[in-house]
Amino acid sequence: MRFQPSYIKLLQSGELKERALDALKVLESCTSCPHDCKVDRTKNEYGKCASGYLPIVSSFTPHFGEEPVLSGTRGAGNIFFGNCNLKCIFCQNYEISQNWKVEHTHESSHERLADIMLELQNRNCHNIGLVSPTHFSATILKSIFLAAEKGLSLPIIYNTNGYDSVEMLKLYDGVIDIYLPDFKYGNDEYAMKYSHAENYFEKTKAAIKEMFRQVGNELIYEGDVIVRGLIIRHLVLPNGLAESEKVFKFIAEELSANVHISLMSQYYPANKAYKEILLNRTLRPLEYERTVELLHKYKLENGWLQEMESSENYKPYFEQSRENPFNN
Repeated sequence: MRFQPSYIKLLQSGELKERALDALKVLESCTSCPHDCKVDRTKNEYGKCASGYLPIVSSFTPHFGEEPVLSGTRGAGNIFFGNCNLKCIFCQNYEISQNWKVEHTHESSHERLADIMLELQNRNCHNIGLVSPTHFSATILKSIFLAAEKGLSLPIIYNTNGYDSVEMLKLYDGVIDIYLPDFKYGNDEYAMKYSHAENYFEKTKAAIKEMFRQVGNELIYEGDVIVRGLIIRHLVLPNGLAESEKVFKFIAEELSANVHISLMSQYYPANKAYKEILLNRTLRPLEYERTVELLHKYKLENGWLQEMESSENYKPYFEQSRENPFNN
């Protein structure tokens, strides 16, 4: 029997529409993320994300660079949202995330965003990937409702930087089947200095706890592709600036050692990182190896390692009872 995304039941009961309406109200005094800017985005007042009422769709495409269990053979149907609620000085997508004057020309109606989801479904993508959705979380729900009304039936991935509002995530309970958050820092000082995120560690812990509450630690597959679950991404930074051990300790002790982690080695000094001496170089193999050792220290043995030679190749470092060609 084919997997049915959770939002289908919410659509049938009428709750999905109610959630969408409740989410839009948040924009009147915006608390879509932990910045709590409280600007009226329905009147196009801008907070730290420099975004108004309508979502900004920078691009959309079948994407093959995600973890293999998300990209599969037909690609993840990724929708890349412009602007961001963080301002990472090393952001590799800064031309999209920190170029608000240009990105505002890519504003999309809710109806158009819904049609994009359906177009990606018609292109046989495995899922719909919402990439950097946090600052538009209050407005995307309306498009999901409209798309579901028109026949959307793919699992939705919430691919986020982790700096999310717990209250907004609760509106997505039963809407999102796959959570894919970053956990960037175990240190608030570095998070503030390099990403302009206040109290990042505690806020992200709270957000990921809510994601974990919703979907747990088990990955559910349809064939070789995940249709439900949680994968936490962690980018290793030079000079230990991510404080990875604190991140792993939290996952192991406050979530579960069975949570799947995608450990990324793709850091390079993009955007403004060249101005910061501690970030102005690529990652050293020994730094990555030491971080892998920390995974083992906390018995976090489910997930994927991104190979140092490539930003797109992942190898599994876990054992599962199910047969999966990506485990070989």
